[in-house]
Amino acid sequence: MDAGLGVRTVSGGVPCDLVTVPARQGLEAVDILRLRDGLGPVLLCDGDADENDDGAGDGCGDRLGFLVPPGTAACWDLPGSACTQTPGRPRTVAQEPPLAGRDWLVPPEWAYGVATDASLLRAALGEAARTIAAAGRSESADADGD
Repeated sequence: MDAGLGVRTVSGGVPCDLVTVPARQGLEAVDILRLRDGLGPVLLCDGDADENDDGAGDGCGDRLGFLVPPGTAACWDLPGSACTQTPGRPRTVAQEPPLAGRDWLVPPEWAYGVATDASLLRAALGEAARTIAAAGRSESADADGD
């Protein structure tokens, strides 16, 4: 059932929050969390970028969305990401993602739990950002050495 603004309410579902991050950082974090058995369901949020592409709002642009426990949005403050509340969460394999027009990168049946722990996600996103920054420095050094 569509509750407006493309957000679906899953019958009998428990609310969850959604952390959206740039796709590259999100993919790095997915790998990190998968290795640590801490990965919950993850949405592909391609297309429909929000107006100023700052990650706020429910139009994700080229971003990934991590389902996290309810209440995370109240205290989430990681730069470069946004956390919003979504009504409902997937309860079975057959159900659609909680946001209309989105697809799963990591569907519920492949996840280690119904949501990614917010503290694990924060740590993985920090590690991912450092990895991306190091790769960028390495690429710059290689280009300067040519």
